[in-house]
Amino acid sequence: MFIKVLMLVIFFSVMIGVGYYCRRNATDVNGFVLGGRSVGPWLTAFAYGTSYFSAVVFVGYAGQFGWRYGIAATWAGIGNALIGSLLAWAILGRRTRIMTQHLDSRTMPEFFERRFGSPALKLAASAVTFIFLIPYTASLYNGLSRLFGMAFNIDYTVCVIAMAVLTGIYVIAGGYMATAINDFIQGIIMLFGICAVIFAVLRSQGGFLAALDGLAKVVDPAVSESPGVFNSFFGPDPVNLLGVVILTSLGTWGLPQMVQKFYAIRSEKSVEAGTVISTLFAFVIAGGCYFLGGFGRLFSDRVDVAAEGFDAIVPAMLSGLPDLLIAIVVILVLSASMSTLSSLVLTSSSTLTLDFISGTLVKDMKEKKQVFVMRCLIVVFIAISVVIALIQYRGGITFIAQLMGVSWGALAGAFLAPFLYGLYWKGATTIACWVSFLFSTVVMLLNIFVRSSFPTLLQSPINAGAFCMIAGLVLVPLVSLVTKKPEKTLVEDAFSCYERKVLVPQRDALGEDA
Repeated sequence: MFIKVLMLVIFFSVMIGVGYYCRRNATDVNGFVLGGRSVGPWLTAFAYGTSYFSAVVFVGYAGQFGWRYGIAATWAGIGNALIGSLLAWAILGRRTRIMTQHLDSRTMPEFFERRFGSPALKLAASAVTFIFLIPYTASLYNGLSRLFGMAFNIDYTVCVIAMAVLTGIYVIAGGYMATAINDFIQGIIMLFGICAVIFAVLRSQGGFLAALDGLAKVVDPAVSESPGVFNSFFGPDPVNLLGVVILTSLGTWGLPQMVQKFYAIRSEKSVEAGTVISTLFAFVIAGGCYFLGGFGRLFSDRVDVAAEGFDAIVPAMLSGLPDLLIAIVVILVLSASMSTLSSLVLTSSSTLTLDFISGTLVKDMKEKKQVFVMRCLIVVFIAISVVIALIQYRGGITFIAQLMGVSWGALAGAFLAPFLYGLYWKGATTIACWVSFLFSTVVMLLNIFVRSSFPTLLQSPINAGAFCMIAGLVLVPLVSLVTKKPEKTLVEDAFSCYERKVLVPQRDALGEDA
């Protein structure tokens, strides 16, 4: 217990120390929200990766999907690396950085307003962002509480409040730069932690081959009568597994807290290096989490899934580990959760301040006052998410994966297509954006309240969210072709940033005479 407490104290002290160290970078809006658009590749890549993966993945998704699909759940981690990281950086990174700086947009709703010339679009996007980030935030607390309860026997309420307060301190003090530096530290912990945990868990089952052999002997008549299905290439249910891959991989392309990481990139080389670093990080963390969860059925003697739920699987797998390793696991999941929480609260507060209050409710709000309001809203957002997390826990409303599925489905479904087409296609229209916003939010809200009325495949929030993303990619171009074209001067000005000539050394690009 002494070792566990000591490691926690050191961890918290470092996080808060970084927050106060970065205070000088958070004196204006650009510094507080984007770190002055001067963040290097390592910090940006780790900020992207740690915001991507949290206790939701390690505890909720790894446990639930590892139990359902066996070792095939690792495909979700591979998809996260290739689609959610590699392709996201390659397709969105450079263009997002260039156009958002040209339009002087600091948030995703602000991008929609200036790219499409619609203040109403900005207000709608900020409302969707604020509303649907809350259930995602609540799910972070839930996942963390399981491990804290196992390691320290601490009440869930204490875990939630402590994590919320400590995260709030360093985000309020240092803004985006504090978040980025802490994300880097937390990412290092996650990399070493997940490798140590996988090694220890497999060793407890006699090694990798012995664990695979044990998994091959598991038969669940409710899932499949075929022996060996849980250690097969595609698992017992490849169709629903595909839905998981799409939601958790393609979803990052439309999540404000993820896309805004590209706003702060320093240079071209930062994009190239960040792409590689982020992809490798995702392979290790996401691939490792789902791979670990795939062996969950070997621990069925330690957990009653019917009574305790899927969220209890991973804590049960870890309960027999040595105390030092459990302490490392707690720090690992704490790092993952706090990094994601800091990203969410910063995104939500900046969106409300810059896109809803400033210029709409309060005209000509001064720079310092905007930063002050953002800091206040961070407190408000954290408080709301804590209350919802406690209500959700006491009432046993839903699983972690369902909370995240609803949040990701609504946000990514609403924003992915308008943002992607807005960067690449001059023909995207304002009405097409509205259709994408309304379609995804309505579908996900109906999925919450009248789920039984949906087709069987779409009753899962995971599949419904994946459906909304794909539908948006189809709806936006179709609606754009039959609706009023955007103002030509507005569009040409937005895309002119890509045509601007820049000079680079010959070592980076061959000249025409070479």
